[in-house]
Amino acid sequence: MRYVVACRTPWFWDAWERLPTPPGEWVEVREDTLPEGLLERVDPRYVFFPHWSRIVGDDVLARWECVCFHATPVPYGRGGSPVQNMIARGHTSTEVTALRMTAEVDAGPVYLAEPVSLLGGGDEIYARIARVIAELIPRIAEEEPTPVDQAGQPVVFPRRTPAESRLPADGTLQDLYDHIRMLDAEGYPAAFVELGPWRLEFSRAALRRGAVDADVRITRIEGERD
Repeated sequence: MRYVVACRTPWFWDAWERLPTPPGEWVEVREDTLPEGLLERVDPRYVFFPHWSRIVGDDVLARWECVCFHATPVPYGRGGSPVQNMIARGHTSTEVTALRMTAEVDAGPVYLAEPVSLLGGGDEIYARIARVIAELIPRIAEEEPTPVDQAGQPVVFPRRTPAESRLPADGTLQDLYDHIRMLDAEGYPAAFVELGPWRLEFSRAALRRGAVDADVRITRIEGERD
């Protein structure tokens, strides 16, 4: 049996390479587009899309069984920036759900779901999610579970913008800590504040009694003169 795994992020591949190679023939795509003609040549049983942000065409969805992964207990939390939106809403854990891809984003039936903690820094959380996804993929290939339709009223999260990384103007120390840590991941705009001509970006946050400790990187705001 042949399978395709397409993913552009190192978190997943680091986790995938730590696991024994599952049975079957596995074709890996480590970029953000599928090579032209690949699926026709391979004709896979499943196409797995961990951490995939591009729209997959209806022609592909109709011909092959495509599986994506989302870090919320859908239908709660469909949409963008699932990890950040879950933390911002006060959740300390979530679920990694394996979905059959459909034309409607994050709305497909669910093959499997596993709980995962949202504690720690962003890179730590994404590495944890990647390990769960890497374990779910061979399970789906082996068990071929029938996906079950989502039940309940959908709650759709908006995709966060870079401007929303600005430090909150009010709230608690816990809120501040959560804001910094949820953005502390490769590829995400860091928590920041601007002070005169300077931009201060925060990472490696730790919540102490009465304080939040963090590393800070200071750069001149683009367009400001030296």
